[in-house]
Amino acid sequence: MSKSAKTLSTAEQEQLLIALLQPKGLNHTTPKSVRNHLFACLMLEAGLRVGEVVKLQMRDLYFNFKPVTSLIIRPEISKNHVERSIPMSELLIKSLEEFLNICEQLKSARDWVPVFGTTLDGRILTTRQVQNIINKAGWKALGRPVHPHMLRHTFASKLMRITDIRTVQELLGHSSITSTQIYTHPNEDDKSKAIAELNSPVSA
Repeated sequence: MSKSAKTLSTAEQEQLLIALLQPKGLNHTTPKSVRNHLFACLMLEAGLRVGEVVKLQMRDLYFNFKPVTSLIIRPEISKNHVERSIPMSELLIKSLEEFLNICEQLKSARDWVPVFGTTLDGRILTTRQVQNIINKAGWKALGRPVHPHMLRHTFASKLMRITDIRTVQELLGHSSITSTQIYTHPNEDDKSKAIAELNSPVSA
């Protein structure tokens, strides 16, 4: 599967997030499931790379134990070693609040403490573990594999429909706009909208 070939529709995004947050059924969450939901939101709602997600520290996501309103990706964790700023969506802020509420250890954690892993079992999550968690949820929710890059790609594709390519380039942290151009293709939501508008009655 090409990394640039697939995105998730709006419905698929919701189904995947539910599978991560409530893996054993409605209203059944655990610290780990809330954590898994959060790192998926960071890729779907902020476009982070999986390698950036696992390196996040408390200071990146919380200030005075409240979610930050803008996420600063530090140069030392960015793939291109360039700092970038990403405004936080309502869904992402809510996910951050839920994670802080359910993980008691976070409420006294130092700024430099890694967010993912150490608060639950003493180990920091690896990119491979995140990939496996996302993929397992993809099979459960959608009946097919889902790679973390698909979540970042979905974020980028949604942005391309509402803003210019330069803004998308900056939010994704691409050094070259050529890298951003792969996100200009239509997804299933785009095609469905086009057909719906084609068949809609023309107003007089």
